[in-house]
Amino acid sequence: MLNRPFDKSKLPSRHVTEGPERAPHRSYMYAMGVSDTEIHQPLVGVATCWNEAAPCNIALNRQAQSVKMGVKAAAGTPREFTTITVTDGIAMGHEGMRSSLASREAIADTVELTMRGHCYDALVGLAGCDKSLPGMMMAMVRLNVPSVFIYGGSILPGKAPVGADVPEDFATRDLTVQDMFEAVGRHQNGTLSDAALDVLERVACPSAGACGGQFTANTMACVSEAIGLALFNSSGMPAPYESRDQYGEASGQAVMNLLEKNIRARDVVTRQSLENAARVVACTGGSTNGGLHLPAIAHEAGIDFDLMDVCDIFRDTPYFVNLKPGGDYVAKDLYEAGGVPVVLKELRKAGLIHEDCMTASGRSIGEELDRVTREADGKVIHPVATPITKTGGVVGLKGNLAPEGAIVKVAGIAPEDQVFTGPAHVFESEEEAFEAVQKRDYTEGEVIVIRNEGPAGGPGMREMLATTAALSGQGMGKKIALITDGRFSGATRGFCVGHVGPEAAHGGPIALVRNGDMITIDAVKGEISVALSDEELAQRKADWKGPRETIYASGALWKYAQLVGATHKGAVTHPGGKAEKHVYMDL
Repeated sequence: MLNRPFDKSKLPSRHVTEGPERAPHRSYMYAMGVSDTEIHQPLVGVATCWNEAAPCNIALNRQAQSVKMGVKAAAGTPREFTTITVTDGIAMGHEGMRSSLASREAIADTVELTMRGHCYDALVGLAGCDKSLPGMMMAMVRLNVPSVFIYGGSILPGKAPVGADVPEDFATRDLTVQDMFEAVGRHQNGTLSDAALDVLERVACPSAGACGGQFTANTMACVSEAIGLALFNSSGMPAPYESRDQYGEASGQAVMNLLEKNIRARDVVTRQSLENAARVVACTGGSTNGGLHLPAIAHEAGIDFDLMDVCDIFRDTPYFVNLKPGGDYVAKDLYEAGGVPVVLKELRKAGLIHEDCMTASGRSIGEELDRVTREADGKVIHPVATPITKTGGVVGLKGNLAPEGAIVKVAGIAPEDQVFTGPAHVFESEEEAFEAVQKRDYTEGEVIVIRNEGPAGGPGMREMLATTAALSGQGMGKKIALITDGRFSGATRGFCVGHVGPEAAHGGPIALVRNGDMITIDAVKGEISVALSDEELAQRKADWKGPRETIYASGALWKYAQLVGATHKGAVTHPGGKAEKHVYMDL
């Protein structure tokens, strides 16, 4: 163990461990077997989102033990605690999905409260599922303590058994949970048997870990490295690999190094590092949820970085990492090709990375990249000079239908298919739309509008994977467009526009659209519009009866709906870093 003296008089934990008046507090420590030496060392929170809800989180408890070993080896005293997770793969497609985005705020809030209540000096956070990653990073930036993030790792890809009676395209490819949602659509239109569905659901997700495609969890895992809060390459190794423990131990040691140097989360998360993170979302064809979570992380630091700022980065970033759902490979393949460090190295070649940004190792991005010896393999990671497409996999849209912006994933969509005009077919909820899709109660060429699903109006800003996957399963991915003030899963394919703002509950234009109104989505120009004059929209606004009433009149979702702000600013629930009057570490 390192003999590393720390001046506790300058650390938050002095409030619970130092001086005669803290004897009652120390008695609690002794009750847990904490030694005298350990009591007077820095106290490091080791926070996990472990639970038994889904495979994304199931390995986090074990992985936390390696983090604690690293903290101990570097003269710190780890204190493990857990917070909640709502796992989208379980919550998807029903009322439970309303809890998902609200859980991001609950995770950030509960980690903050635990750290404050027990006066921990630094934080290592482990997370596995979509909202738990940004939630944990938001807590780090909010508290502004020395912090290291570590992803729990991805699930291994599934494979259909040899000789199984399943369609050839399912039999020959790596399977993810996305395939299961699309299999439901195939089953509904009669092209997938009960027996085949039964086989696929048993093999699609064969291990612990988060969804394997470049859906929201892996997108935000890549962000954790690019933004500097995670050690290089720590996000890549699949969850079942016990060799992941080396990254846990290294993360524990790294946070003690940051504490010694007083390098805090906001020394790492800056405007420039947020831009680096947005580059990685774009070049990997990552989830549109990156456009929601990056502004929320920025908000915690008091940095203005909204959806359209993110989309400006997306617009001039080449898309060169061939990952599902728009591409062919999964997270395990990216790891084996060299992971995020090789992706960042390619971005560096194009002059698209701010190299001076600090990272969790205490070294800058540039210094870290100097240590990376591997090169793009040309299959999973294409050279930046010969990208899959010249612009990012995600595009921002603005226009009279979305004055505050909207977002669409175009990775895997040919440029000629990125402009769509059609009559609106309006649905007041996701359930209403899903029922119509199941019955094929729509017409090819329509723009399906799903409203009242924003952060406040839902409440909870649900993802629409069940509906979009059913459309894809019915072969309509290119023949129908879909827009919503809700969100889309990172696994969504097809021409689907989300985050339309202002949302319907706030009286945005999406609340005023009627069946048959002609809507144009132009991802090439970055525009979304409805063929109505300003005067007609103003008249409809005057006639608008107000937001739809929901059944959530009390409880956590009611509270969230009252507090949540605009989608383009991250759908956050408090004033953020700009309004702060104190620094937690210096209290």
